[in-house]
Amino acid sequence: MMWLLFGYFATVSIVAGVLTVSLRNAVHCSLALLTLLLHMAGLFVLLNSEFLAMVQIIVYAGAILILYLFVLSYGRS
Repeated sequence: MMWLLFGYFATVSIVAGVLTVSLRNAVHCSLALLTLLLHMAGLFVLLNSEFLAMVQIIVYAGAILILYLFVLSYGRS
């Protein structure tokens, strides 16, 4: 069961990472980045590192991604 979860998180992380650098739309790119960060947190949970998973979600997926979207929306107007 653990290998199945690892395979899922690893595969989706790789696909989301490729989509993050290859998509042209900034909103789609940030959604792919959010998917990548959430699945990286899932990998941290599999490593029994729940604190790092929560920091990954709160700091990166919460704060930096929102900051990234605000900078992009400010730059377009």
